[in-house]
Amino acid sequence: MIPQSLSLTNFLSYHQAHLDFRGLHTACICGANGAGKSSLLEAITWVIWGQSRAASEDDVLHSGTDFVRVDFVFISNHQTYKIIRSRHRGKGTGLDFQIADGSGFRPLSGKGVKATQVIIINTLKLDYDTFINSAYLRQGRADEFMLRRPAERKQILADLLKLDQYEVLAERAKDIAKQEKAKADLLDQALQSLQQKLDQREEIQALQQSLLQEIEALQQTQAQEEWQLQQLQVSQNQRRSWQQQWEWQENQSKILAQDLHRFQQEQTSLTEQCHQLQQLVAQRTEIEANYQAFLALQQQEETLAAQFQADQAARQTYQALQQQLQHQENELQRQLAQQQLRLDHLHQQEQELLPILSQEAEIRQGLERLEAAKQALQALDQLQHRVAPLLQRRYTLQAELERIVAQHQAKLEQRQLLALELQRQMERIPQQRRNFQALDQQIQDLKKRQNYQKRVGEKGQERRHFQERLQEHQRLCEKQLLELGQKLTLLDVPDALCPLCEQHLDGHYHQQVLQKTQHQQQELQEQIWILKAQIAVCERELQVLRGEYGEIQKELQPLDKLQQQYGQLEAELERSGESHDQLQQLRQEIQQLETALHQQTLAPDLQAELVALDQELQALNYDEQTHALARAEVERWRKSEIRRAHLQEAQRKQQSYQQERPGLLAQCQALQQSLTQLPQSSEFSQALRQAEQQIQDLGYDRSQHQQVLQQLRHQQPSQLQYQSLQQAQEQLPQVQERLAQAEQRLAEYRSQQMQIQGELERIQAQINHYADHEGQIQALEKSIQQRRQSLDQHLARKGGYDQQLQQLETLQVDYQEAQRQLQQAKKQEGIYKELAQAFGKNGIQALMIENILPQLEAETNHILARLTGNQFHLQFVTQKASKSGSKRKGPKMIDTLDILIADPQGTRAYETYSGGEAFRINFSIRLALARLLAQRAGTALQLLIIDEGFGTQDSEGCSRLVAAINAIAADFACILAVTHMPQFKESFQQRIEVHKSNQGSSLQVIS
Repeated sequence: MIPQSLSLTNFLSYHQAHLDFRGLHTACICGANGAGKSSLLEAITWVIWGQSRAASEDDVLHSGTDFVRVDFVFISNHQTYKIIRSRHRGKGTGLDFQIADGSGFRPLSGKGVKATQVIIINTLKLDYDTFINSAYLRQGRADEFMLRRPAERKQILADLLKLDQYEVLAERAKDIAKQEKAKADLLDQALQSLQQKLDQREEIQALQQSLLQEIEALQQTQAQEEWQLQQLQVSQNQRRSWQQQWEWQENQSKILAQDLHRFQQEQTSLTEQCHQLQQLVAQRTEIEANYQAFLALQQQEETLAAQFQADQAARQTYQALQQQLQHQENELQRQLAQQQLRLDHLHQQEQELLPILSQEAEIRQGLERLEAAKQALQALDQLQHRVAPLLQRRYTLQAELERIVAQHQAKLEQRQLLALELQRQMERIPQQRRNFQALDQQIQDLKKRQNYQKRVGEKGQERRHFQERLQEHQRLCEKQLLELGQKLTLLDVPDALCPLCEQHLDGHYHQQVLQKTQHQQQELQEQIWILKAQIAVCERELQVLRGEYGEIQKELQPLDKLQQQYGQLEAELERSGESHDQLQQLRQEIQQLETALHQQTLAPDLQAELVALDQELQALNYDEQTHALARAEVERWRKSEIRRAHLQEAQRKQQSYQQERPGLLAQCQALQQSLTQLPQSSEFSQALRQAEQQIQDLGYDRSQHQQVLQQLRHQQPSQLQYQSLQQAQEQLPQVQERLAQAEQRLAEYRSQQMQIQGELERIQAQINHYADHEGQIQALEKSIQQRRQSLDQHLARKGGYDQQLQQLETLQVDYQEAQRQLQQAKKQEGIYKELAQAFGKNGIQALMIENILPQLEAETNHILARLTGNQFHLQFVTQKASKSGSKRKGPKMIDTLDILIADPQGTRAYETYSGGEAFRINFSIRLALARLLAQRAGTALQLLIIDEGFGTQDSEGCSRLVAAINAIAADFACILAVTHMPQFKESFQQRIEVHKSNQGSSLQVIS
């Protein structure tokens, strides 16, 4: 992916911005902290993958806006593409993917955002995780790989290579294996439970027969008690009917008593109310006189209230006019003060411009020096263009020569490891032979036990057949016994018929046939007992044989494993004869490889061309540091251009201030004159005098108004007394009529009360005629209820037995199905255990890491050689000798991931290297990992973004870092280095400067 252009609209700190990448090869993104450097990278990841550092999707919007859009044009596989992603706050996201053709761009988008995102990833062959771990070298991640322990380094490789997918598969396989094992355990338990239930069939049938007899006895007793209860309930219902009538009459008597008491209270209340009304009517003359005085005072108060309202309105008008006059005066004073403040401000700004205007000569001198520095830099740039192809060819030759040396070195190490392994195999041959003999003896012993097991099985089969014959004979005897019983039933009646000829038997022959049949029946019964005893003996013998067969089966379980080990040892011993010849051949190859590496006779044509290139470069005498100093000199005097712009701006402002001053002075004089003449010329003065005269003409007296109000409140009760008098005159006839009606109802209720009392006495006599059987009925009902509960329990148990017998028929089928499922579950458990081991850390994951390390080592040394001038070499060691090895067997090899670093002084620990050297080592490993990740994703790494610890480097370190970046520049289409350090950005010829203001971040490309 090669970026071409990036357009931002309301994205994070940017309001409107456009960045053209065309022509940028190695550039620096620089600016202060928080200026918006990282926002450019976030815009690229957001437009392509829809992901950024923002917590939510709406957080990418610029503050105060509701719409965001990012347009990104790039080249991939020699084809130009364009991605447009937009979003409205709180709404959905829009995504458009286009490809360039002859007339512009045509769409490649799918149906919806998700479908379009899949098309983009498939086209780039690069997802978000691979991008941030390959093309983007983030700060703080360079030395992460080197500072970890060997086991943790393998974990980092696994994380970067996304081997956790295999770990997920391993966990899934383990989970499925556990599920299958749990399923098998459950099935095993279920089989045992089913077998126990099936063994309960005969016991359940016996319990069911006993329960049927108990149910029949309970039902007979229940019928007798229910008949007796019915007779008692008839008599008790008659008694209860008369009791209900008595209770109803008693209730009516209580209701009459309550009504009688209520009417008595009503009569007393009406009498008292009538007396009060008569007294109020007697005071009629006095109440009417007081009411007339109250009306006169009320009329006088209404007149004074009207005068009060008019007085208040006139006073409010007077106050409003005063406020408007004061407002005019304040407004004129404010305008005058504002114009005076503007004059003071103009004077202050003119004084601030004087220092800038005084620097005119100094600025012209700086511009002349800037032009001279640009000419020197242009000459060095032309020399760099001549040197760059030579450096690139020199790097290619060095890389090719180093690759050849690395191949021979790797081949040598491989042969040495293989020879060491063969030597160990040769040392293990005597012990393997002893193990082989011992294993052969164990297998022979187990095979003897296997033959004995077969004989035990044959004997068990013979006893099982004999038992089946005895059972068949027993069934035949039982059938004959049943037939003889039927014959005896026919012979046990008078005038019986012969079972054979069907003729009547006389007494002698009848007795003879009867005795013969009984004798035959007794012989058959004795024979059945003998057969049962023989069957029991066979069953005990079979149990003994089964136990012995099972014990032998347990002893034979290791046989398959031992035979497998036997085959392996036999194959190893057969190969041991070939190992000696192979070891001699490997030693010869090792000697040849060591001689070639020691004498450095590899690729002579490449070495000769490399010497010629070094001579040509020395003749050109190009120095990268001198070039960087020339660029720094240009940047040093570049600020003169900015100072010239500031000078021109100051001259323009001075002229503007001088033109604005006379107008401001004239406005101040006019405002001062208007303020002096305001009291005489204002239109509000006449209105104020008219309002004051209106208040005097009204002549409102507040004290008189208060006196009338006090007298009116004093006469207020006379109005209430007058209203009460009118109500009393209306209510008195009605109350007298209600009093007469209450006295009449009292007489009627007393008569009804005497009638009800006589009826209660008659009903009580009828109740005494019937006896009370309530206790007997309750006892019978309790007995019947208890017996019914017992009967229900028995019936429920009977239903349970019936259901259990039906379930046992179904359980027999389930038992067979469970056995089949148990075998299947055990088979699946074994399969998924093998899969879990294959997907685990010691399976596919370890194999992939072992395969990727040689490629990573070669790529790292290829980059490190270019950064250090072939001074450093790095090696990954995946195995080392353990301290727990023995002298006889040799050191035990354990897995590790150590990193050995060699320089001209020898091999040293990583911690002993300086900061700059360690950074180049870390940078080489990190870039190699990035390239591998990109290659695994199926794409070329054409864009590189570096944001690594530049702040920890001194000026010399910065120069080395720039040289390192320039050394690898030919491998990438675009390299962007992010920093906020001024001394670092001056080392780049092309810069993207980011500035932030109140309107948002802005971009400026400087070449």
